[in-house]
Amino acid sequence: MKSSSDLTAEVSASVRTLVTIKRFRDLPDSLLAKGAPEPVGIDFFLVDENIIRMDWFISNLIGGVKLPVAPEDVEEANEILDLAIPPEFAVDGMEDFVQPACPKCGSLDIAFETINKPVALTTAWVIAPIPLPRDSWKCGDCGARWVEEPDAGGEPAKQD
Repeated sequence: MKSSSDLTAEVSASVRTLVTIKRFRDLPDSLLAKGAPEPVGIDFFLVDENIIRMDWFISNLIGGVKLPVAPEDVEEANEILDLAIPPEFAVDGMEDFVQPACPKCGSLDIAFETINKPVALTTAWVIAPIPLPRDSWKCGDCGARWVEEPDAGGEPAKQD
């Protein structure tokens, strides 16, 4: 039988110190960031990922999804996470993929929205979230919104 000092030594040897380098309100953003450093050998995981997955509404309450890394990997992980979005990249067996950009400021930090979040969040406080559809793009830098017609060849049809 092992003594309590042997058990303490085993437990303390398995404890790792990690540093949270980034916090995310939304789960998709955290999953994208988690996948970035893995090819270069930086080992980390997401904290509170499953809580946000079960109830996204409490993300701000618990501080969002946290991305910790080992202290020796902080600098390298931050450099990788701060890399700019490439304007285009190669896809095997296809022509190069060109990232969509904001027609107002040219930023690549854009997102496609399928529901009207302000309406859904407001109605969630009253009764239940009402997911009104909204098929539009939103720029993360300047806040512009626009809708693309399917056959327009990438040109915006309407801009707010």
